[in-house]
Amino acid sequence: MTTPPPSQTRVPLMSLDDAMVNLLAHAGPLQATETVATFDADGRVLAQDLVSALQVPPNDNSSMDGYALRAADVTEAGKVLPVTQRIAAGHEGEPLEPGTCARIFTGAPMPAGADAVVMQEDTVEVGGNIHGVHIQAVPQPGQWVRRAGEDVTRGAVVLPRGERLSPASLGLAASLGLARLNVVARPRVALFSTGDELVMPGEVAPEAMKPGAIYNSNRFFLRALLHRMGCEVSDLGIVPDQREATLAALKTAAGHHDLILTSGGVSVGEEDHIKPAVQQLGRLDLWQIAMKPGKPFAYGSVKRDAGADPAAGEACHFIGLPGNPVSSFVTFLLLVRPFLLRLQGVDAVARNAVRLPAHFTLSKADKRREFLRVRRNAAGGLDLFPNQSSGVLTSAVWGDGLVDNPAGSTIAHGDLVSFISFADLLA
Repeated sequence: MTTPPPSQTRVPLMSLDDAMVNLLAHAGPLQATETVATFDADGRVLAQDLVSALQVPPNDNSSMDGYALRAADVTEAGKVLPVTQRIAAGHEGEPLEPGTCARIFTGAPMPAGADAVVMQEDTVEVGGNIHGVHIQAVPQPGQWVRRAGEDVTRGAVVLPRGERLSPASLGLAASLGLARLNVVARPRVALFSTGDELVMPGEVAPEAMKPGAIYNSNRFFLRALLHRMGCEVSDLGIVPDQREATLAALKTAAGHHDLILTSGGVSVGEEDHIKPAVQQLGRLDLWQIAMKPGKPFAYGSVKRDAGADPAAGEACHFIGLPGNPVSSFVTFLLLVRPFLLRLQGVDAVARNAVRLPAHFTLSKADKRREFLRVRRNAAGGLDLFPNQSSGVLTSAVWGDGLVDNPAGSTIAHGDLVSFISFADLLA
């Protein structure tokens, strides 16, 4: 029996879940941190717990414009109470005498002795010899009162280490008086493409393109995705399909980056030099993942030279994505995105999926796990893009998410399917 040459040896397919486990096992959180203004921390990841030095709100305050009073003073509708003071937000009132009330505004601290607020819509001002108010609703103790510390208590961890900051969490940090935050340093990513067939838009007019030439679309969306993930990106352009050029690009990138990300060049063709070049400079695992699109995927590392930053470690991560644009796009969202989050110390990297009805039919099952480009419709279901080829990037533009369809599964109209929103994956 003749043994096939290595290039023809069938590589067993790895499940996407196993690939994820293997990939994340290498993604130790970066140790470098920096302090940034809270204004500039959106999307960054906290490097330490945020512990509140105060309580929020600092004291009981009114949640409505109205009148602060003792609930026991109004046992029936129609009671008239004199108004003895006016309390605006940011100002402290005097203790409230029994049988009186205070005009109060939203956010203003409750005066001592008051235990309820009657909103102004339930009152009518009374003129005459005294300034008073006609209470038209019987108050309950505690109504329309925000209690001190009901939002945040002193000493509480309000945002944990590893939290990816959102606009709301920046507001919360600011409410604690924090003008600067300690965050994990941005991952430094070197990005380049390989392929003599690639042409940059603007360099050659469409009518002047040589046979077999294509515009480099992957470089544009991968760079944008990396920026959305909070990375510092070094765009090294297009590397020629030459062994020495590939080696030089990898050596340069490894010195001052945390990750090298490439698209194309990880198959077994004679002009695909990424695989042997990474193996020469470090180590490489070439995975054939049982998913569609996105079967070829590579992970490895490239050793740094003696002049590299010692704090960066001995090796730089390497990830090689498939060259077909949809394959590259989908594998980034499903594999590279969680890898980058884990580098920044985020623990919760699992995909969020919801069950929605399919308003299409998929009669032919695939042996691989499929990620179908779909779009939500006005009826609350999902429509399928008609061409699911890995080279049809319009499917990713048209769609607003993916259906995660298990291997060997068909889909009938009305079946509940697992939907992953691009909005979640691109956040």
